[in-house]
Amino acid sequence: MIRDAKLVRRAFFNRDPRLVACELLGKVVLRKEGRKMLAGRIVEVEAYLGADDLAAHAAAGHTARNAVIFGPPGHAYVYFIYGVHYCLNISCLPKGDAGCVLIRALEPVSGLREMAEARGFADLDLAAAGNLRKIASGPGKLCAALGITRPRDNGKDMVSPRSDLQVRDDGFCIEQIAVTPRIGITKSADLPLRFVIANSHFVSR
Repeated sequence: MIRDAKLVRRAFFNRDPRLVACELLGKVVLRKEGRKMLAGRIVEVEAYLGADDLAAHAAAGHTARNAVIFGPPGHAYVYFIYGVHYCLNISCLPKGDAGCVLIRALEPVSGLREMAEARGFADLDLAAAGNLRKIASGPGKLCAALGITRPRDNGKDMVSPRSDLQVRDDGFCIEQIAVTPRIGITKSADLPLRFVIANSHFVSR
């Protein structure tokens, strides 16, 4: 039961984003909507490092826009991309050190109907093969499914029991992890910093 899953501790995120990214796979992103719980299992992530990672927002230096990724760890860094989509990242490393993990795709596990409706699929047959994948198989899709926006969620503490946006651990075991270069970037594009649950049907590509 997602309701009984343990809240991930802050120390988990107080580490190198590459370690955090790998171990985030299988954890659950949870949105509490009153008594309802919308949740998806993390199946794909990307690590973003500090100033030396030219694809990272931290490469521009500390600004008001990217302040969350400079710490403290365990907080939501939400940004708007292409004028269309929001993307969810979680800050890593001690305060003052920049780093984060981008959540790229989720496997819906709770509140499926609500998540589908939030994505504009009010009549989606959730039992049909492949349909469940449409809900959160991409960074913009998962944010829409969970109602994640920058005004609502940027800076939110995802390891606080009082937060309505959390990361939890329900003990899910992963058999195999695949590592690839990150997707959709041109700078530092060759770095092997994308981590996925191998053979998952819910990854973005």
